[in-house]
Amino acid sequence: MRQTCVMLIDLHVHSSISPCSHLSIRDIIGKGRAMGLDGVCITDHDTMDILAQITEGFQSDGLLVLVGQEYSTPQGDYLIFGDVEGLGPNMDGRELLSAVDGVGGAVIAAHPFRGWRPSDVSVLEYGRPAIEVENGRNSEAENAMALALARKLDLVTVSGSDAHTLSELGRFPTHFTTDVRSREGLVRALKAGQCEPARMEAARVI
Repeated sequence: MRQTCVMLIDLHVHSSISPCSHLSIRDIIGKGRAMGLDGVCITDHDTMDILAQITEGFQSDGLLVLVGQEYSTPQGDYLIFGDVEGLGPNMDGRELLSAVDGVGGAVIAAHPFRGWRPSDVSVLEYGRPAIEVENGRNSEAENAMALALARKLDLVTVSGSDAHTLSELGRFPTHFTTDVRSREGLVRALKAGQCEPARMEAARVI
């Protein structure tokens, strides 16, 4: 049964710091609330350099902005959150999941069945991260395979827009059934499974 939505957060957003993204931080912060979001997570590729340009937390319009990163490994890509600035580069999937767990953070397997960038399922079986079962840039078939694996392994499931343009922002947010006010709160909610996948057209009427 669908739980009551307390917050609607897009967990997978790339600013223009990611070379492949055309989405400015100004547009992310300026348009997020108008798109019906309560929060956004900036997850640039292998960097948290956006922290030099913004202040994390609630913005003047009430939008919660948090920073993680999309960490690339030979076994797939992972969204990582928490006290992860000090983690080094070039870890493999198992090393990354262990390192994030060691600093009390949370991990989401990003688009694990994307045709050209799949995840090694054995890493997911080993570390049991949350898993992105709705990704805005995946095909329906790729998302369906992620959902089937999540059910098989009993993993926490989330959505992510994987936004690289303004038109993609907020299309695949995640419902949170608890109040999230910080990175630490996000980590707690992900680990407790206090969330579920959503699509904006079904999530909230703007």
